[in-house]
Amino acid sequence: MNKTQSQSNTFSEYVPFLTRYLRPRLRWVLLLAVTLLVSIGLQLANPQIVRTFIDAAMAGGALRDLIITALLFLGVALARQAVSLAVTYLAQNVAWAATNALRLDLALHCLRLDLSFHKARTPGELIERVDGDVSELANFFSQMIVRLLGNSLLVLGILILLFREDWRVGLIGAAYVLLAAVLLRQVQKPATKAWSESRQAHAGLFGFLGEKLVGVEDIRANGGEPYVMARLYRLMRALLHKGRGAQLTGSLTFIAGYSAFMVAMIATLAIGASLFSRGLVTIGTVYLLMVYVNKLEEPLKEIQRQIADLQRAVASVGRVTALLRTQPALVEDARTALPPGALPVAFEGVSFRYSDGAGGNGADNILEGITFDLAPGKRLGLLGRTGSGKTTLTRLLMRLYDPDAGAITLGGINIRDVGLSDLRARVGMVTQDVQLFEATIRDNLTFFSRRVSDEQVRAAFDELGLRKWYESMPDGLDTVLKAGGKGLSAGEAQLLALARVFLKDPGLVILDEASSRLDPATERLLEHAMERLLQGRTAIIVAHRLTTVQRADEIMVIEGGRILERGNRRALAGDPTSHFYSLLQVGLGEALA
Repeated sequence: MNKTQSQSNTFSEYVPFLTRYLRPRLRWVLLLAVTLLVSIGLQLANPQIVRTFIDAAMAGGALRDLIITALLFLGVALARQAVSLAVTYLAQNVAWAATNALRLDLALHCLRLDLSFHKARTPGELIERVDGDVSELANFFSQMIVRLLGNSLLVLGILILLFREDWRVGLIGAAYVLLAAVLLRQVQKPATKAWSESRQAHAGLFGFLGEKLVGVEDIRANGGEPYVMARLYRLMRALLHKGRGAQLTGSLTFIAGYSAFMVAMIATLAIGASLFSRGLVTIGTVYLLMVYVNKLEEPLKEIQRQIADLQRAVASVGRVTALLRTQPALVEDARTALPPGALPVAFEGVSFRYSDGAGGNGADNILEGITFDLAPGKRLGLLGRTGSGKTTLTRLLMRLYDPDAGAITLGGINIRDVGLSDLRARVGMVTQDVQLFEATIRDNLTFFSRRVSDEQVRAAFDELGLRKWYESMPDGLDTVLKAGGKGLSAGEAQLLALARVFLKDPGLVILDEASSRLDPATERLLEHAMERLLQGRTAIIVAHRLTTVQRADEIMVIEGGRILERGNRRALAGDPTSHFYSLLQVGLGEALA
C-alpha cells in the first residue's frame, strides 16, 4: 500500500479534518443540531401522550379530554415530521457545501503536485479519490456526527424514563444498550479495514477503465479486447470479494443487535405483564414500557448505520488526508522574479535520471553533464534521435522535474529560486500533442481566464496572421471545441497552441514542431505564425524537418543524453566533418527517426 493509501483506524485523528470543513458552516451545523434535539424531545413526548390517552380511556375519562389528548398527539406527530424535513434540508446543505469545498481543495492540490506523482497514477484512480472518496463523506460532513450524538442522547433519555418507571425494565434496557455497544466496538476495526480495501478495489477498477477507454482505438485495432476483458473480469472479481466481505462484516452487527433486541422485548413484556397482573401499573404504563424499549432499537439501529457509514468514511478520510499530505517533489522557493524581455538560458553540468519511468525505456531516461548557454533572442535547434534526451531537457526547463545535479538558469536566475507560476508564465511550450478542452476557442486560449479580453485575443490572431482562420469558425471565438480537439486537424490544433502561448508573451519559447502531414494552406499559416511568435524571444526548437532547422541560429545535437555537437548553424552546415552536415545530406527526417 503506497503512502496515499495509508490510514489510521482511529476516528479521533480525523477530527481536525472534520472541523476544517465544518467551521465555515458552523451556523448551519448548530441549527442542524438544534433541530435534531427538538426531534428527540418530540419522540420522547408522544408515548407519554398515548399512555395518558389509554389510561384516561380505561378509566372512563371525558370525551372532551380524550379529543384534546388525541389532537395533541397529532400536533406533536406533525411537528416531528416538519422537524425531520428541516433536518434533511439542513443536512444536505451542509453536506454539499463541505464536500464541494473538499473537492476543490483536492483538485487544486493534485494540479500542484509534480509530474512524477501523476505519472505513477492513472486518471481514473485520481477521479475516484477526488469524487468517489469525497462522495462517501457527504453523510460524514452533514448528519453523521450530529446524528450519532442525537441518537446517543435519545437512548440516554429513554433509559432515564425507563428507570423512572421501573428499575428492572431500566436494567433490561441498559443491558441491551451495553451489549449493542460492545458489539459495535468489536466490529469497528475489521469493518474499517474491509471498507478501505473495498474503496481501493474501486480505485483500481476506475483507473483501469479510464486508461483503457482512452486507448480504445489502439485496443480494437490490435485485437486487445480479450486481454482487456480478462483483466476487467479479475478487477471486478476482486471488487466483488472485497465489497462482499465489507458488507458481511457490517451485517454481523445488525444480526447480533437484533437478537439482543428480541430478548430485551420479551423480558420487558414479561415484567410488564407481571406488574400489571398484580395491579402495580396501568395498561398505559405497560404500553409505555414496551414502546420505550422498542424505541431503543431505532436509535441503536441508526447508530449502527452511522457507525457503518463512519467505517466507510474513516477509510475514505484516511485516503483523502493522505493525498492532501502528499507533498510535491519540487520545492518552490519564490525569492526572485524573472526579468522582462527575451530570457538567456544556461545549463551548467546538468544530469538527470527518471525515478518514475516517465522517460520510457532507453537513453531518454538520462541526461549526463549537459552544459550550454543560449543568448537572449537567439534560437537553438535541438536535434537528436528518439530517446536521446530532447524531451527531458525541455521538461527540466519547465521545471516539471528538477535535475539530479547541476543548475539551470533563466535570465541569470536559478529556476529553483523562481515561483512556478512566474516560471511557467514566462516560458511558453508548444508541443505536437495539444491539449484542448470542451469549451469555446476563447476559453481554450485563455485557460478560462476573464482577465484576457476578446480584443487581446483578436489582436493575437491578427499578429499571428490567423484572423481569417478563426473567422472561418462557425461562431468565431464562441465556437465550442470538442474535448481533445476532435473535429480540428493537427495543424489547426497547433495554431491554437501558438496563439495560446503568444497571449502569455513569454521570454522563452520551447517549440516542438508540428506534424509534417499538413495541408499546404494550414502549413503556410503555421509557418507564418511560428515565425511571428519567435520574433524577439529566445527559442529552443525541437526540430524534425529542414524548414524548421532554417529558423535556428545555433544547432545542438544530443545523443545518449550527452551533447554530441553544438555550434553556429551556418558554420556547421558548411563543415563536411560535422554531424549536422551529415544529417542534412541524409535528410533530417530519415536520420533522426
